[in-house]
Amino acid sequence: MPKMKTHRGAAKRLRRTGTGKLVRGKAFHSHILEKKSPKRKRNMTKLGLVSEANKKVMNRLLGGK
Repeated sequence: MPKMKTHRGAAKRLRRTGTGKLVRGKAFHSHILEKKSPKRKRNMTKLGLVSEANKKVMNRLLGGK
């Protein structure tokens, strides 16, 4: 069976930490920023973790098991 290919879109958006968790960027920070508070915009620049519900699927996309 051939090797499983990494999903390139997922690879550009996610990265794995040293302990195996998946780190992602926050959504809703690209446009329509005028109505959003500075605190909300600032928090969207920080990184978030992929939820446990999605972790299995995201690991498959990144070529893991």
